[in-house]
Amino acid sequence: MKILSRFLLFSGLWLTLAVATHLPVARAQSKIDLALVNGRVWVGDSALFAEALAISGDRIVRVGTTLEVKQLADAQTQVIDLGGRLVTPGFNDAHIHFLGGALGLAEIDLSNVKTVAGMVERVAAYAKQHPEKQWLTGRGWEYSPFPGGLPSKVYLDAVVKDRPVYLRAYDGHSGWANSKALQLAGITRDTKFDGFGEIVRNADGEPTGVLKEGAQRLVSRLLPETTRAQKLDALRQGLKLAASLGITSIQNASGSEDEFSLYEELLQRNELTMRVQMAFSVGAQTKPQDIARFVALRNRYDLNPQLRCNAVKFVLDGVIESHTAAMLEPYSDLPASHGAPMGELALPADIYREKVLALDKAGFQIYTHAIGDRAVREALIAYEQAQTANRRPNARHRIEHIEALSSADIPRFEKLGVLASMEPIHADPGTSEVWAKAVGAERLPNAFAWQSLLKGGVRLVFSSDWPACISLDPLRGLHSAVNRRTIDGQPPQGWVPAQRISVNDALRAYTYGGAYASFEEGIKGRLAAGMLADIVVLSQDIFRLDPLKIHETRVALTVFGGKVAYRDSARFP
Repeated sequence: MKILSRFLLFSGLWLTLAVATHLPVARAQSKIDLALVNGRVWVGDSALFAEALAISGDRIVRVGTTLEVKQLADAQTQVIDLGGRLVTPGFNDAHIHFLGGALGLAEIDLSNVKTVAGMVERVAAYAKQHPEKQWLTGRGWEYSPFPGGLPSKVYLDAVVKDRPVYLRAYDGHSGWANSKALQLAGITRDTKFDGFGEIVRNADGEPTGVLKEGAQRLVSRLLPETTRAQKLDALRQGLKLAASLGITSIQNASGSEDEFSLYEELLQRNELTMRVQMAFSVGAQTKPQDIARFVALRNRYDLNPQLRCNAVKFVLDGVIESHTAAMLEPYSDLPASHGAPMGELALPADIYREKVLALDKAGFQIYTHAIGDRAVREALIAYEQAQTANRRPNARHRIEHIEALSSADIPRFEKLGVLASMEPIHADPGTSEVWAKAVGAERLPNAFAWQSLLKGGVRLVFSSDWPACISLDPLRGLHSAVNRRTIDGQPPQGWVPAQRISVNDALRAYTYGGAYASFEEGIKGRLAAGMLADIVVLSQDIFRLDPLKIHETRVALTVFGGKVAYRDSARFP
């Protein structure tokens, strides 16, 4: 046996044998539809690798060697030689606002524009190219390029005076308007706003053009309504983009019954090329009759492997850059006299706990947007109270973002089985300057604390938060998770490098983690016999290359439900 073991190890087949031994293998099929051979197959949720995959219909039927898989093929089987490329389960973007991102593809894109002049030039160019547009809208601006961390209407007025302009920040929590937009909205120095958010004003009391959180509605309510046909067309474009990035599943982290019906229509037309779980937006105004409608829709789609709606989503605070996230201690860059030096909750804690209790009892998985450490703690308190009252096992409630965290709260995640749903791309050091200044040096070690959470036994679930991000690409997110550096390698030692995680852990959070988060780990998130054939082939082996080159990797092939959804013709003619 020792001689045989040495021979297998020497020949490079030892790991393949381990896969074949430990993974379920379906009974030999008389016919397979697709064979992926001569690759390096990361099976997911482990450090095991195989060489080839056999697919029949929408399922994987064999994981093993190229020889084993080729023996299952016949003249009708499509055989794709991977040329040694890395194969992984399809990416699962576990927190996304897909319709908003898809609609934004036709708007002004300020993503990754690092100077005020560059942003203004892009707005001016778009205005010139689209004289027919009544409103000029877009998103993607970052806080760091602006003096004081916030933009001004003055910049926009310099290039567009006759039409309203409204641009959302990359995180979606602040808006930037020109004077025409403010005028149409009736926003003056005398306008009051008492909800969660703020009309930002200068020293003279004049609105600067920046609207925080709920105050954005003062302008956004005036935007031209998007038709159903336009939404469907936007989703089709978004689906093509997602396939090109290897995204085969999403958890939509905000939604409505109307938005769900768009995915229903695409599903019925056989145009839905990814798996969608919808989380309905809920809050203080959610009534029992709303919950009843959500329950009816959830039950109708409960067993559908492509479209489901068994979750709800709360927003408990804002973001750190605009000081609207709820913190346990005051922001480091705000004076003590500031009206809300620690930020504030987006809805009262007692109302939030009451709603969590009711929705948990109704059987929903709960997502809670909580960025500040106080909001994270409040979410944990509400989940624990619901668990005590309803005694519902395996609820898999989630906290979204968790950018600032008290170390004392990490054990509570593991105890309650709460999932840490986070976006590595939000920790890109290129966007961290304003964030770090607001948090201060003392709290910085727990910034986006992936490693600390993993060590505490907490399940990580990764996503993009698109369009509230600088990139939808999961590989860009993987770069951030592994390196904590920009794509230019800055800072050299990494931003809070102690919180970096391994390629294996990061990739697991983008695949199996998302499947677990949607209660679907039994059918996706791994590459094994019987699992759904949602598969990605990468241009480079991210396990073997310099981690700083992960962001250069591209998706070469995407297989969704056993069919090729995207093919890079340069790599697979």
